[in-house]
Amino acid sequence: MGEGYLVLRSSDVDPLESICGESRRILTRRDTEKLSLHVVRIREAKRHYHERCTEVYYVVDGRGVLEVGGEEVEMEPGVVVLIEPGTAHAGRGDFEAVVVTAPAWDEGDEHPA
Repeated sequence: MGEGYLVLRSSDVDPLESICGESRRILTRRDTEKLSLHVVRIREAKRHYHERCTEVYYVVDGRGVLEVGGEEVEMEPGVVVLIEPGTAHAGRGDFEAVVVTAPAWDEGDEHPA
């Protein structure tokens, strides 16, 4: 890390199983509390919500459906979905998304819906 910046590589991060699927948590709360960045392979996510966290999904590969706010959104490369705190969501299919959260993702802020 240099003065005022941080360089990370996804290849240095082992994937973890998460509520959404397989996640590479690249930029985390350990790095900054402002936001986090994960690359997530979503297959059958469990329906959940966050009380404090806003999420932005940007689909980079695959296809699927995101249940969000009682509706279904077709997920394919190039689709962006912003999810406000308190909004229940779950993905299914097989797609990979870059997920940015603000503030940084906190495991204690993940609640079953």
